Amino acid sequence: MHTRFHHWLVAFLSAMLCAAALTAHAQRLWESPNNGPWRTSSDGADRKLMLEGHDAVAYFTQNSAVKGDPAIKLEHKGVTWRFASEANKAEFQKSPDKYMPQFGGFCTNGVNYAIPWGGGGGPNTWRIYKGKLYVFGGQSSRDHFEMDTERNLDLAHQLWNDQVAGSNAVLTRYKRLIFRVPHYRTGKQLQAEYDAKLAAKTLPVMPGAAQMVPAN
Repeated sequence: MHTRFHHWLVAFLSAMLCAAALTAHAQRLWESPNNGPWRTSSDGADRKLMLEGHDAVAYFTQNSAVKGDPAIKLEHKGVTWRFASEANKAEFQKSPDKYMPQFGGFCTNGVNYAIPWGGGGGPNTWRIYKGKLYVFGGQSSRDHFEMDTERNLDLAHQLWNDQVAGSNAVLTRYKRLIFRVPHYRTGKQLQAEYDAKLAAKTLPVMPGAAQMVPAN
């Protein structure tokens, strides 16, 4: 009996240590460099415009995708950021890392497969999660990602750190469109899963839920 208990205790403690290590590893992965590559668009005189011209600060302060004023802008890290007000511009200048979208503004669901492509920031294509801004190529991309947000963010941050950060986004994109990561799933597959969970009312984030997700 003593031997059996000893083996059980060793197994239990090993499992706890393993779980703690995995948790710590996941937490580290959620800290990613935000120095490019960048997902930009062109509008007027702005050839490297972030967030398709939306105000990065307004997501946090107005819980909304708000278009920036082309006359109220600044250059930061080689790209252009527009703002709806001078106050928002000043706030961004004070703490840019707080307001910048993760993954250089690329679609978070694409980065989940090491494919830096798309992005947005308009209505229903963004989410603040645990204090960080993530953007998506469309509402369906965001919905698919949120079927398992925690797991997908672990993967996205890991792949960004290991394969995308500092790379040539076009080359990385086409590499991973040809040589896909093992967990890759097509849009059709993801939509089928989404539809099934929607019908069963088991989606973690049901349609119509508030855009802002609590930070804790």
